[in-house]
Amino acid sequence: MRSLRSSLGATCVVAAFAMAMAHAEPAPPPPPLEPLPEAEPPPPEIANDPELEPQVTIVRRDKETHEEYRIGGRLVWIKVTPQYGKPYYLVADAAHGTFIRRDSLDTGLRVPMWLLFTF
Repeated sequence: MRSLRSSLGATCVVAAFAMAMAHAEPAPPPPPLEPLPEAEPPPPEIANDPELEPQVTIVRRDKETHEEYRIGGRLVWIKVTPQYGKPYYLVADAAHGTFIRRDSLDTGLRVPMWLLFTF
């Protein structure tokens, strides 16, 4: 009997809410839409800028090949490929104006990639 009363009461509450919503005033219409401003032209592409692309000069000698990379007229690095052996790089040191030998152009920077959570 108690469950019958509670379900009858809940039904009356829902019916009263539905009737109240039916007689409520409709929501006002939304404000009129404004046109969007004209789109700005896209920024110039940096990749196609000839000043930023390296100029490569290849010099072949008897026992090795030098590839000189210049950006903006400044010598940045030289790739030396010997006739026998692995190639190496001579990278310009900005502080002293000398070249440092490297076996690769990898800077050695390693970003931590730890696994924190798994599901």
